[in-house]
Amino acid sequence: MGKFTTVVSIAIMIAFLAGTAIADIGRIKRVKGTASVERGGETLSATPGMVLEKQDVLVTGPDSRVSVTFIDNSRFSAGPDSRIVLETFDFDTTTHEGAFVSRVERGTLGIVSGQIAKQTPDAMRIHTPTSILGVRGTKFLVEVGQ
Repeated sequence: MGKFTTVVSIAIMIAFLAGTAIADIGRIKRVKGTASVERGGETLSATPGMVLEKQDVLVTGPDSRVSVTFIDNSRFSAGPDSRIVLETFDFDTTTHEGAFVSRVERGTLGIVSGQIAKQTPDAMRIHTPTSILGVRGTKFLVEVGQ
Protein backbone atom coordinates (compact mmCIF):
# COMPACT_ATOMS: atom_id res chain seq x y z
CA MET A 1 0.00 0.00 0.00
CA GLY A 2 2.87 2.40 0.77
CA LYS A 3 4.48 1.95 -2.67
CA PHE A 4 1.14 2.43 -4.42
CA THR A 5 0.50 5.68 -2.54
CA THR A 6 3.97 6.96 -3.45
CA VAL A 7 3.52 6.07 -7.14
CA VAL A 8 0.11 7.76 -7.24
CA SER A 9 1.50 10.88 -5.51
CA ILE A 10 4.35 11.09 -8.02
CA ALA A 11 1.95 10.63 -10.96
CA ILE A 12 -0.31 13.40 -9.65
CA MET A 13 2.68 15.74 -9.17
CA ILE A 14 3.94 15.06 -12.71
CA ALA A 15 0.47 15.68 -14.16
CA PHE A 16 0.21 18.94 -12.20
CA LEU A 17 3.64 20.15 -13.32
CA ALA A 18 2.90 19.23 -16.95
CA GLY A 19 -0.35 21.17 -16.77
CA THR A 20 1.46 24.16 -15.27
CA ALA A 21 4.11 24.12 -18.00
CA ILE A 22 1.47 23.97 -20.71
CA ALA A 23 -0.39 26.96 -19.25
CA ASP A 24 2.74 29.17 -19.27
CA ILE A 25 2.79 30.82 -22.72
CA GLY A 26 5.06 33.71 -21.81
CA ARG A 27 6.02 36.28 -19.21
CA ILE A 28 5.73 40.01 -18.76
CA LYS A 29 9.19 41.55 -19.03
CA ARG A 30 8.52 45.24 -18.35
CA VAL A 31 5.68 47.43 -17.20
CA LYS A 32 5.59 51.21 -17.35
CA GLY A 33 2.61 52.96 -15.77
CA THR A 34 -0.61 51.10 -15.05
CA ALA A 35 -1.21 47.76 -16.77
CA SER A 36 -3.31 44.73 -15.95
CA VAL A 37 -4.08 41.20 -17.04
CA GLU A 38 -7.69 40.06 -17.18
CA ARG A 39 -7.97 36.33 -16.53
CA GLY A 40 -11.08 34.29 -15.82
CA GLY A 41 -13.17 37.24 -14.68
CA GLU A 42 -10.41 38.69 -12.48
CA THR A 43 -8.23 41.75 -13.07
CA LEU A 44 -4.63 41.23 -11.95
CA SER A 45 -1.97 43.91 -11.72
CA ALA A 46 0.66 43.31 -14.43
CA THR A 47 4.14 42.91 -12.95
CA PRO A 48 7.50 41.91 -14.42
CA GLY A 49 7.89 38.12 -14.32
CA MET A 50 4.13 37.48 -14.31
CA VAL A 51 3.23 34.28 -16.17
CA LEU A 52 0.72 34.67 -19.01
CA GLU A 53 -1.81 32.08 -20.11
CA LYS A 54 -4.04 31.47 -23.12
CA GLN A 55 -7.08 33.76 -23.17
CA ASP A 56 -5.39 36.42 -20.99
CA VAL A 57 -6.20 40.01 -21.90
CA LEU A 58 -3.45 42.64 -21.65
CA VAL A 59 -4.76 46.11 -20.77
CA THR A 60 -2.67 49.28 -20.52
CA GLY A 61 -3.71 52.66 -19.14
CA PRO A 62 -2.92 56.14 -20.46
CA ASP A 63 0.85 56.71 -20.82
CA SER A 64 1.45 53.01 -20.00
CA ARG A 65 3.31 50.23 -21.76
CA VAL A 66 3.83 46.51 -21.22
CA SER A 67 6.41 44.22 -22.85
CA VAL A 68 6.00 40.45 -23.11
CA THR A 69 8.27 37.61 -24.21
CA PHE A 70 6.55 34.37 -25.23
CA ILE A 71 8.02 30.86 -24.94
CA ASP A 72 8.69 30.75 -28.71
CA ASN A 73 10.70 34.02 -28.36
CA SER A 74 7.99 36.18 -29.95
CA ARG A 75 7.92 39.62 -28.33
CA PHE A 76 5.00 42.00 -27.90
CA SER A 77 5.09 45.60 -26.79
CA ALA A 78 1.66 47.13 -26.08
CA GLY A 79 1.39 50.92 -26.02
CA PRO A 80 -0.93 53.26 -24.10
CA ASP A 81 -4.67 52.56 -23.87
CA SER A 82 -4.34 49.10 -25.42
CA ARG A 83 -6.46 45.99 -25.03
CA ILE A 84 -5.00 42.80 -26.51
CA VAL A 85 -6.50 39.32 -26.22
CA LEU A 86 -4.12 36.33 -26.33
CA GLU A 87 -6.65 34.02 -28.00
CA THR A 88 -4.60 30.99 -29.05
CA PHE A 89 -1.08 29.89 -28.24
CA ASP A 90 0.09 26.36 -29.00
CA PHE A 91 3.81 25.66 -29.28
CA ASP A 92 5.79 22.44 -29.58
CA THR A 93 9.25 23.13 -28.12
CA THR A 94 10.77 20.25 -30.10
CA THR A 95 9.44 20.94 -33.61
CA HIS A 96 8.76 24.69 -33.09
CA GLU A 97 5.38 24.21 -34.74
CA GLY A 98 2.27 25.82 -33.34
CA ALA A 99 -0.31 28.53 -33.66
CA PHE A 100 -0.42 32.03 -32.22
CA VAL A 101 -3.54 34.18 -32.59
CA SER A 102 -4.04 37.51 -30.83
CA ARG A 103 -6.71 40.18 -31.14
CA VAL A 104 -5.96 43.89 -30.83
CA GLU A 105 -9.23 45.51 -29.73
CA ARG A 106 -7.68 48.97 -29.29
CA GLY A 107 -4.30 50.66 -28.97
CA THR A 108 -0.94 49.75 -30.43
CA LEU A 109 1.03 46.53 -30.55
CA GLY A 110 4.62 46.16 -31.72
CA ILE A 111 5.57 42.59 -32.61
CA VAL A 112 8.77 40.68 -33.28
CA SER A 113 7.77 37.18 -34.34
CA GLY A 114 9.45 34.11 -32.88
CA GLN A 115 9.89 30.45 -33.72
CA ILE A 116 6.22 29.73 -34.48
CA ALA A 117 6.17 32.16 -37.43
CA LYS A 118 9.60 31.04 -38.63
CA GLN A 119 8.65 27.34 -38.62
CA THR A 120 5.14 27.74 -40.08
CA PRO A 121 4.66 31.08 -41.84
CA ASP A 122 0.85 31.12 -41.59
CA ALA A 123 0.73 30.09 -37.91
CA MET A 124 0.83 33.58 -36.38
CA ARG A 125 -2.14 35.90 -36.92
CA ILE A 126 -3.20 39.22 -35.44
CA HIS A 127 -6.89 40.15 -35.62
CA THR A 128 -8.16 43.72 -35.47
CA PRO A 129 -11.76 44.95 -35.72
CA THR A 130 -11.30 45.44 -39.47
CA SER A 131 -8.58 43.03 -40.62
CA ILE A 132 -6.50 39.89 -40.05
CA LEU A 133 -2.72 40.08 -40.40
CA GLY A 134 -0.65 37.00 -41.17
CA VAL A 135 2.85 37.22 -39.74
CA ARG A 136 5.67 35.74 -41.75
CA GLY A 137 8.76 36.06 -39.59
CA THR A 138 9.12 39.81 -39.32
CA LYS A 139 8.67 42.93 -37.18
CA PHE A 140 5.63 45.15 -37.45
CA LEU A 141 3.33 47.56 -35.63
CA VAL A 142 -0.48 47.39 -35.41
CA GLU A 143 -2.56 50.41 -34.39
CA VAL A 144 -6.30 50.25 -33.72
CA GLY A 145 -8.17 53.51 -33.08
CA GLN A 146 -10.86 53.76 -30.44
